[in-house]
Amino acid sequence: MSNRQTKTDVILIGAGIMSATLGTLLKELVPDWNITVFEKLATAGEESSNEWNNAGTGHAALCELNYTVEKPDGSIDISKAIKINEEYQVSKQFWSYLVKSNLIRNPQDFIMPLPHLSLVQGEENVTFLKKRFEAMSDNPLFQGMEFSDDPGKLMEWIPLIMEGRTMNEPMAATRIESGTDVNFGALTRILFDHLKSKNVDIKFKHSVDDIKRAGDGSWELKVRNVDNGTVERHTAKFVFIGGGGGSLPLLQKSGIPEGKHIGGFPVSGLFMVCNNPDVVAQHHAKVYGKAKVGAPPMSVPHLDTRFIDNKKSLLFGPFAGFSPKFLKTGSMFDLIGSVKPNNVFTMLAAGAKNVPLTKYLIQQVMLSKEQRMEELREFIPNAKSEDWGMVVAGQRVQVIKDTAAGKGTLQFGTEVISAADGSIAALLGASPGASTAVSVMLELIKRCFPQQLKEWEPKIKEMIPSYGVSLLKNPELIEEIHTSTGRTLGLSNELQPAI
Repeated sequence: MSNRQTKTDVILIGAGIMSATLGTLLKELVPDWNITVFEKLATAGEESSNEWNNAGTGHAALCELNYTVEKPDGSIDISKAIKINEEYQVSKQFWSYLVKSNLIRNPQDFIMPLPHLSLVQGEENVTFLKKRFEAMSDNPLFQGMEFSDDPGKLMEWIPLIMEGRTMNEPMAATRIESGTDVNFGALTRILFDHLKSKNVDIKFKHSVDDIKRAGDGSWELKVRNVDNGTVERHTAKFVFIGGGGGSLPLLQKSGIPEGKHIGGFPVSGLFMVCNNPDVVAQHHAKVYGKAKVGAPPMSVPHLDTRFIDNKKSLLFGPFAGFSPKFLKTGSMFDLIGSVKPNNVFTMLAAGAKNVPLTKYLIQQVMLSKEQRMEELREFIPNAKSEDWGMVVAGQRVQVIKDTAAGKGTLQFGTEVISAADGSIAALLGASPGASTAVSVMLELIKRCFPQQLKEWEPKIKEMIPSYGVSLLKNPELIEEIHTSTGRTLGLSNELQPAI
């Protein structure tokens, strides 16, 4: 065991989209800071950020029905959809800045234009979708959204889904052309290649086993080389824990009070994937349906066109499942190991509250391929078993904490937990995660580096013109951002590549 000690300004744990984004932002703001990254796998973007481990929906709340809620008076609350859309616009501005600065050469390597649709069946759902459409289409952020309940129009929009369908109940869809498909794995790798060229020390196959506060207030990490087992000590003034599902155990080891009374509930996912070019050619969209009763919000069924390695394929899912691992490459003891004296009651309360969810997840695990095909045929009536294979998606760890809604509340979303002095922060949670990475990391910078913020603000505004401004109150700025990011990222319709 080596006791070599290394001091650095910033340590990032986990080589996923969050660390890639934070590292890139910090390198633009303070180029002379020393940054070290530790990743226990052999390459960047292999866990939650990997293109096969998430749906690649540039989450702008254009099609996800769980971001818009019907209130008791029948009106539709679109405030969450607005927030997520504004956050996605921030990501697009930052990516555009990186393209303009030649830090990203070819945006088509990670982002493609793709229509986003919401699709519902049954009278009640059609009424809901129409109300949702009326609430959203008035809003400048969702300009260009169309609604139709005409089978002929739906056939035009989604031929693969409409072909061979017996219309025994009303159907309707909304469609918006300004959606995207994002390869977050490719983007993560592009950003890490850039960071490497900026002298960021990226150590793959290095696992962080422990985090402790040193006497001078800095953080000391015990880091193990996965290949040869040697252990090193690394200290830094600021640590970011961006290890996906692996963040919670490390946050607990830091001992900060903000990390107490928090638990994690792992949910695994499976997608069905189609690589038959004849079938793939018939669908060009991301189509989101409505979650089944009892299903968690992240298991909304959707049929997605994906662009991975310049190849078009179709993904359907996700089928939720349960595994006690916090990462795909994690351990079967992750869940039990995360139960501590300070969160045991929170975890027990969550367990009692979520019996239907647990039952649903176990049922999902037990499904045979044929039963999954039956679910797929609700979307694609003519789907053939031989055209579809299975792919295991990433593990998601939902945050469990005590909130105003009660003890042990399961949180769906992304959350940053940071120490009072801003010296350490961890990212927990799941979707819309990657899509809103830039917003989430800017919020972290604001919280953890308050002294430097004033000095950094002009540079942040150069990278993200809408920084600090509500897009909703500035419709002309929305128009400007849509046009400029669309042009830079190659998303404008006239620039759409031939498929």
